[in-house]
Amino acid sequence: MEKLNSSGLARTKSDQLVESVAAAFKSPTSSEAAAVAAEGGSGTLSRKSSRRMMGASPGRGSGSGSAKGSTHIRKTRSAQMKFELDEVSSGAALSRASSASLGFSFSFTGFTVPADEIADSKPFSDDEIPEDLEAGNRKPKFQTEPTLPIYLKFTDVTYKVILKGMRTNEEKDILNGITGSVNPGEVLALMGPSGSGKTTLLNLLGGRIARGNVSGSINYNDQTYSKYLKSRIGFVTQDDVLFPHLTVKETLTYAALLQLPKTLTKEQKEKRAVDVIYELGLERCQDTMIGGSFVRGVSGGERKRVCIGHEIIINPSLLFLDEPTSGLDSTTALRIVQMLQDIAEAGKTVVTTIHQPSSRLFHKFDKLILLGKGSLLYFGKASEAMVYFSSIGCSPLIAMNPAEFLLDLANGNINDVSVPSELEDKVQMENSEADTRNGKPSPAVVHEYLVEAYETRVADEEKKKLMVPIPLDDELKLKISFSKREWGASWWEQFSILFCRGIKERKHDYFSWLRITQVLSTAVILGLLWWQSDSKTTKGLEDQAGLLFFIAVFWGFFPVFTAIFTFPQERAMLTKERAADMYRLSAYFVARTTSDLPLDLLLPVLFLAIVYFMAGLRLSAETFFLSMVIVFLCIVAAQGLGLAIGATLMDLKKATTLASVTVMTFMLAGGFFVKKVPVFISWIRYMSFNYHTYKLLLKVQFEDMTLTINGSSTDCSFTGVGALVAMVFGYRLLAYLSLRRMKLQAGA
Repeated sequence: MEKLNSSGLARTKSDQLVESVAAAFKSPTSSEAAAVAAEGGSGTLSRKSSRRMMGASPGRGSGSGSAKGSTHIRKTRSAQMKFELDEVSSGAALSRASSASLGFSFSFTGFTVPADEIADSKPFSDDEIPEDLEAGNRKPKFQTEPTLPIYLKFTDVTYKVILKGMRTNEEKDILNGITGSVNPGEVLALMGPSGSGKTTLLNLLGGRIARGNVSGSINYNDQTYSKYLKSRIGFVTQDDVLFPHLTVKETLTYAALLQLPKTLTKEQKEKRAVDVIYELGLERCQDTMIGGSFVRGVSGGERKRVCIGHEIIINPSLLFLDEPTSGLDSTTALRIVQMLQDIAEAGKTVVTTIHQPSSRLFHKFDKLILLGKGSLLYFGKASEAMVYFSSIGCSPLIAMNPAEFLLDLANGNINDVSVPSELEDKVQMENSEADTRNGKPSPAVVHEYLVEAYETRVADEEKKKLMVPIPLDDELKLKISFSKREWGASWWEQFSILFCRGIKERKHDYFSWLRITQVLSTAVILGLLWWQSDSKTTKGLEDQAGLLFFIAVFWGFFPVFTAIFTFPQERAMLTKERAADMYRLSAYFVARTTSDLPLDLLLPVLFLAIVYFMAGLRLSAETFFLSMVIVFLCIVAAQGLGLAIGATLMDLKKATTLASVTVMTFMLAGGFFVKKVPVFISWIRYMSFNYHTYKLLLKVQFEDMTLTINGSSTDCSFTGVGALVAMVFGYRLLAYLSLRRMKLQAGA
């Protein structure tokens, strides 16, 4: 206990020195910085001040260091807790709190820097981490473009959800009175065990959740959330939502063309995408496909950097990230967090959730929010978290990662943790199985104590800090309240960009060898079965009528089950891009539905060319092209039905079930199987695109005959064309309205 308390005291003094030195280096003269550094007590330089210093590190072969024989000495635990003033004045590099907590310290002897050269030197720091091999050897330097500074403050944020049961509805608290703030140039980390409400809080701060069940205040430059903020916020989701068949360069280029302001030319937008690629160290893989579950592509770290680049390409004021280091190794995770620091130091506000960071990652955050069961356990500087919990009697009994220690406390696990005297007294007074576990307080009791300790000791002071006005004039504050959307491109530009993107993404699926083999093999089998059928006899006419009906059914069935997957598979991407106001929903819908047409109409041409001549249908150019147009109408109408079903249900299992029943009904009512349909159900055939396609094909093939084939008259007017055209637009209108309804429900 004494050692830990002395360690906390030493860190507190160190933090005071950090603040004084950091303030000194903001001054224009180096002599003032040296004076402040000489007056300071023991401690280490902060990462921000050390990055402003230029020069060689003593650990990297400096002349004086090598001449005097620098050696690495492992100190004892008691020796490492002792910080000497003469070590600071002589320029010896001290270990950081991360290495102190692990029980190791390294001293570089024989390195001395005069006071007047401190501003031109760069001391050794843990921040000098090895570059990620995937990122190349170049350290990214993020452009310091002018951006609107946003000060984020939130007070007593509470969020509840209603769980619908069989008989009654239950109200569940997800967040309970969360208070905090983050300023431009800072990185705020949201920590806590799974289910503590980290992602929910992040979504609330990023405006991704409807404010219906939210109480408390969330202010951006002392203004409430507005639609204008959508273009000033970058949001990186936990899942990497990217198109797998686009390359890294194409992904960022399309994002730049859609999101960057209209005042920039196309060449300037494309250059901005290339700049981001080099800033993120992605130049080596810029022409590699993103990849997915079944497509080989870039690595996990590169994919995560692409997601970050997709958001920072618009130079956002606020950047939110949901567990950006999940699934990455420690080196790549450290590289990602280092990148977030660079982004923040360019004047942006960064908020990220983090699950279980390493000790080096933990000490790179400026501020920390620790959540447990939706309640606030700590908010403040990350460097002061251990000092605070030591002050309330919770200290680690063994050397451990600070992040692991905090997560154990948030879970109520106090193994290897000193028990506060208040909890010890409670265990002795209320020694029952409900309140204790193996002589220690239960997790519920520990959680209650931590929440109460924060509310009584820190909460009021932090709320008072939030009352301090932000250093911005009224003009900048009012920019947040603008409700007019700022589109990066006109409607036509959005349509053309999305059209090109859609063709590039889906050409791999449409021209896969499986799909081509399926269509061509079916065409060849049909041609062989109906080889040179004779239309001069009644039996031959019936055979050809059967072939025409199969063509109507096949090209009604095939497009429906292809189009069903369109919107459910792209729902995550649509939600993400619409939340950022990348484009209008109407532009996306028209581009998405029309970009399929060129690809969908190529295979039917090959199919009909094979079947038509092998089966010996009417040899006339006019008849052939009219038959082609009718099949095209059937395909587009069937596509509309699939889009409508998929957009309405947004669930593949439900959509597939409904589509199979619908297509089967339309096929049976198509006029080939049933000769006499009862009056009360005969209306179904007029809704069937199979019925109208079959009648039109009969009309085109046998226009000079007025006889009846298999119960279907060839004397059919072209009202069927009008019916198919009405289906083409009617089904698509239903799909568009369904997407609109989904958008409103999502609260985007």
